[in-house]
Amino acid sequence: MDPVHAWTEQPEAASGASLDRRAELSEFLRTRRARLKPEDVGLPDFGRHRRVPGLRREELAQLAGVSVAYYTRLEQGNGRNVSAEVLDSIARALRLTDAEHAHLTHLAKPKQHKKKPGARTQQARASLQQFLDLLDGVPAYIVGRRTEVLAWNRMAAAVFGDWAELPVAERNWARMVFLRPAYRELFVDWEQKAIDIVCVLRMDAGCYPDDPRLSALVGELSVKSEDFRRLWATHDVKEKSHGVKLLKHPLVGDLSLNFEGFRLADDSEQSMVTYHAEPGSASAEALRLLASWGADATRTGFRTPSV
Repeated sequence: MDPVHAWTEQPEAASGASLDRRAELSEFLRTRRARLKPEDVGLPDFGRHRRVPGLRREELAQLAGVSVAYYTRLEQGNGRNVSAEVLDSIARALRLTDAEHAHLTHLAKPKQHKKKPGARTQQARASLQQFLDLLDGVPAYIVGRRTEVLAWNRMAAAVFGDWAELPVAERNWARMVFLRPAYRELFVDWEQKAIDIVCVLRMDAGCYPDDPRLSALVGELSVKSEDFRRLWATHDVKEKSHGVKLLKHPLVGDLSLNFEGFRLADDSEQSMVTYHAEPGSASAEALRLLASWGADATRTGFRTPSV
């Protein structure tokens, strides 16, 4: 199966589809195995011609301490009876990161959710909005599952665009980054931002394979964005809770902002993300200017035009 279309044979009709978990498990294991060479894991390479890149199945099975037949069934998507211990062994053999290990576990041994993820609309508590508004001079927002932006303060609007102008369904980082040209201009390293977004969606897909809204989002982006199709096919996952973002803002020019993500204690599906500049830096002065301009910075600065 084409890994891009593991959700559905017709992405444009994905609103009622769900993730093909077996196909996802198969492709994830295959792509992780393909990135390893024998010398990476201490195995001899006798120079024999390899039909596919990376380790062979029998080499991976040897490293994990399982039979070739057992591993082959797992890579074919049959993880129904696999134990946590075997998954741990395979994760170590594949040199998976913590995020990749968690994703493998979600795909092989999915949790049963009492309610379907698409059955309720995500919302940020009113008290969180009040807290965001108190962060004077600090761009901050709440992001939920599917990269949906749920709440933000005026500084976030001044830096990233006035999301209040967008329909609720469009207040979504994946749609903005892949479908709105203004965000390609805003992020200096747009490719890395796009990779981060896809990795988050992959993690969500592993945790909630039956989420119809996530399926619809992936289907829409697969149809409309070649870049999304390319990155989705890598099956990469990771969690990135802090780092530096370089922006080219239309009003104040270059910005170098440190970001921190904080998962909410009472709702693991939502995170607060804040941005700040190094004290005394040009970026700190630029944020101060945006704060002093207030609503004018939002109205006349970075806009969120239609696709």
